[in-house]
Order: sequence, then structure tokens, then C-alpha cells
Amino acid sequence: MSNPSLLILAGDGIGPEVMNEVKKIIGWYGEKRDLAFDVEEDLVGGAAYDAHGTPLTDATMERAQNADAVLLGAVGGPKYDTLDFSVKPERGLLRLRKEMDLFSNLRPAQCFDALADFSSLKREVVAGLDIMIVRELTSGVYFGEPRGIHKEGNERVGINTQRYTESEIARVARSAFELARRRNNKVCSMEKANVMESGVLWRQVVTEIHEAEYPDVELSHMYADAGAMQLCRWPKQFDVIVTDNLFGDLLSDAAAMLTGSLGMLPSASLGAPMANGRPKALYEPVHGSAPDIAGQGKANPIACILSFAMALRYSFDNGDEATRLEQAVEKVLADGKRTADLLGPEGGTPISTAEMGDAIIAALDASI
Repeated sequence: MSNPSLLILAGDGIGPEVMNEVKKIIGWYGEKRDLAFDVEEDLVGGAAYDAHGTPLTDATMERAQNADAVLLGAVGGPKYDTLDFSVKPERGLLRLRKEMDLFSNLRPAQCFDALADFSSLKREVVAGLDIMIVRELTSGVYFGEPRGIHKEGNERVGINTQRYTESEIARVARSAFELARRRNNKVCSMEKANVMESGVLWRQVVTEIHEAEYPDVELSHMYADAGAMQLCRWPKQFDVIVTDNLFGDLLSDAAAMLTGSLGMLPSASLGAPMANGRPKALYEPVHGSAPDIAGQGKANPIACILSFAMALRYSFDNGDEATRLEQAVEKVLADGKRTADLLGPEGGTPISTAEMGDAIIAALDASI
């Protein structure tokens, strides 16, 4: 049998730097754990625009559709701010999500004990935090029609449409319930049913799916604004949160800061199973392209590395090796190794992007 395939799209800014450390770890798994991957690389975002005049070529899109998993670094940067909206770097990422139909976006927020004091919240609030936000990713206000900026009389009007079908809500609800069964068996669904008809439908459909298919899972409902407040008040009350595209975008970034740094947060975007049984999948760190530190060796590669750990777990059904990699990261942090973003008020000497990757590989070596 051939090796499973990975398409790497490093992207822009710090994307290539953090992805270099992931490639080291992919190589380590092939050499030390007999877990080899067939790896291809291509361009996305600003890098693709510079080379081809588009943020994602049709050929790259086809490669992504045929890969067992896609690993993406980051897209965007100020040099592309003046481009037409249709060819901005972010459109490449949105096209991948839409055409691969990656409807279920998994955003874990886990606070490693060594970083509990780096959160803006008190240690007792965040220590041991391990929640998962499941964000619907291919519908809602980011994709609804009509949209655009129009002239009405003497002024411009910006229009975006929040739109959800019953089936779109049902499939992401199932994804959340299935995930909860592998965790602590609790789902909190968040919407704005008090002011939005799409929120009313969301609550109805999630409740129907729960009653018909997942009565063993504990389900609660919460308005999304109250959910944001509760994430800051006592986040450990949650296990799995399922929500729509817009609220998921906002809530997952808020939850990310509970952990101390955006440089720590991975994500997975999953779709329907392919012929080989693996889901369509794209894995990427939550952080952006950070052009202000690009090329300086300051970037934290952990979010990108943990995104590969999620690929091991969700695309390649290898939870044991995913846990091995996560524990290696935890060991390095416990040993006090920090990139610049993880230094506290007391300061210290940061290690470089490459040194962090090497330290994690050393911890992997020590685990076998």
C-alpha cells in the first residue's frame, strides 16, 4: 500500500518558517515510527498571487481535493491590502474550505500547565482547560447571498446575508455530538435565537438531532454573547461548543487567548469521508501570517505542529502518536523553553523557531 498523502501549503509571512518545523517532525515519524507520508508542496495566498496572479490555482485546488490531508501555514500580509477583494490571499483559504466542503471546524483550546500563568485570566480559571469549539465553516454570513456594497440614494450600503439550511446545521451538530462522545459527553450549542431567525432554526435542528440520535450526550443551549461572557468567567464549564460560522470565528479567538498565546492553537477543518474512509481535511494554526516578525526566527511553531498532531488523530486514526507529539510539546514547555511570545513579564532569553522544533524532536526521541 502507498503511504498516506499530505499536501503542504506553507503560505505567507511566518507560514514557511513554522511549516519547516512541521516537516522535520513528519520526517521524524517516517524515520523513527515507521509512519511515512508522501508529501507534496504548493502555493497559496499571497505567494500564489505573486507567482500566478491568483491566491489559489485550479491545479492546486485539484491537488488538495486528492490529498489525504492538507497542512496550511498562514496567508496574507499588508503588501496585498490594496488588491481587489476577489484576489486577496484569504480568498485562497476560503476557496479551499468551500470547494472541499470542510463544514466542521475544530478549534481546541487547551491550557498547558506550564503556561497557565500566561493567560490574562487567573490560573485557577484556566489551569487544566481543555475545550473544543466546533464551528460551522462553509455557510452562514461569510457565504450567504446577496452580499456586496451597493449604492442606495446618496450613500453606500454593505450587505451580508446570514443563511443556513436544515441539513447544514444537522451535519455540524452530528460532528459535535460525535466528538463529545469521545470526550466528556457534553455539548453546548450557541446562537442568537432571541434576535435571529437563523438562530431559531439552529436551536430547533440541534435539539431534534440530539433527541433522535444522541440522547446519551448532555445538551445545553446558550446565546452566543452570553457564551462569550461565560468563556471569560468560567471556561471549564464547557466541553464541546457548537456554533455557526460568524460566532465560531469570534468565540474561538476569544477562547484562544485563555491559553496564553495564539501561537499555541491548532485547528482542523473536516468534511465528508472520501472513498478511502478518511475525511476531507485541512489543518492549520489559528494564528495569522505575522508579517512583522516573518523571516526573523521568532515565530512560535507549536500551533502548526499541534495541527499536524490533529491530522494524526482525525485523518490517520493514530491517536497514540498524536498524544505522543502533544506530550512532547508539553514536556518542552515544562522544561522552560520559550519562543518570544511565551516569555512572561520576568523576561528571559527566547529560543528561535528552529530551536523550538529541535527541542520537540528531542522530546520525541526521549519518548521511545
